Amino acid sequence: MRLSSFAGVWRLERVIEDARAGRIGRLTGEARFTAAADGLAYAETGTLAFPDGPPMQASRRYLWREGGAGGIDVLFDDGRFFHSFDPDAPTPTAAHDCPPDSYRVSYDFAAWPLWRAEWRVSGPRKDYTMFSRYRPFAA
Repeated sequence: MRLSSFAGVWRLERVIEDARAGRIGRLTGEARFTAAADGLAYAETGTLAFPDGPPMQASRRYLWREGGAGGIDVLFDDGRFFHSFDPDAPTPTAAHDCPPDSYRVSYDFAAWPLWRAEWRVSGPRKDYTMFSRYRPFAA
């Protein structure tokens, strides 16, 4: 799979299981991968709701670009490195340490063009798992 495979608009559904707070949040929205000078700009927007509060708007931005040996590098929108993964690996995984917190991701492209990302985040103040499902917007 190549970086260009991600170009376009994706429906996004996310479940956030926050073990520390003892609550589960849900986000529905979209993720757009659009052409950028160095790869694809990722812009995520959606509505995030937890059972103990009103829904809120949420957004994230990253830059995805070609990495070494066919991999994909993901950068924060300010250009700092976030993580790399091999989209052709049987179980693509990556890690990002932001002391004192640790971020681990596992991607699943087995049912392409449906795909998933599972983040496990832990640290002294964080303990959550985030399950994101993506599908082409037109599907």
